[in-house]
Amino acid sequence: MADDCFGHPRLAAIYDRLDPDRGDLDAYLCMAEEFGARRVLDVGCGTGVFASLLAGRGIEVVGVDPARASVEVARARPGGERVRWICGDATDLPPLRVDLVTMTANVAQAIVDPQAWDDTLRGAYEALRPGGRLVFETRDPARRAWEEWTREKSYCVTEIPGVGSVESWVQLVEVRRPLVTFRWTYVFAADGQTLTSDSTVRFRERGEVAKDLVAHGYVVEDVRDAPDRPGRELVFVTRRP
Repeated sequence: MADDCFGHPRLAAIYDRLDPDRGDLDAYLCMAEEFGARRVLDVGCGTGVFASLLAGRGIEVVGVDPARASVEVARARPGGERVRWICGDATDLPPLRVDLVTMTANVAQAIVDPQAWDDTLRGAYEALRPGGRLVFETRDPARRAWEEWTREKSYCVTEIPGVGSVESWVQLVEVRRPLVTFRWTYVFAADGQTLTSDSTVRFRERGEVAKDLVAHGYVVEDVRDAPDRPGRELVFVTRRP
């Protein structure tokens, strides 16, 4: 099930406007170049920002996401026709042999169910060619990022053409390690509608992630610091032998 911020049509339509700074994707673009990737699978592609950036560089891209509303936004974006979009998850893929599988924007943490996590790692492995890589980020639990998920630190008003003013903020709902639940609230000034979206993420320890990867046949080549959030996130670089 996709969270409402991705699955509700009205929220999916404004998602990119509410989070316009995608500097976090620069590191992934650099890795695609570093590894010479010509075919990429983007798991949890959302509204398709990263997949479209790759396609604009002449890379063959498949984007998969369970949120139909987000996939529809992705299909409609300029250049969206250059990407193969799939509504589903890593178990719903056609036969692929890609050079690189990505999970950006903490997608890995949104896969909270252990079986779904295993299925995702297995599906990514099967989609990779021998020597291909899986790269993804996850927040370092030691930094306790959830302590900053408050209305005071997140409240903003965004002016969106054709929509009007939208107030948004996040609030922490529950911490039951390794799971953390939070709620985004959106208020549309045009008609007063208020929508909420609850999300739960799993904070996995570095050793736990590495163990899971090795159990599924990956070689962990590197664990890097996220350049846009140094000391806060871990970027795993793995390879299918």
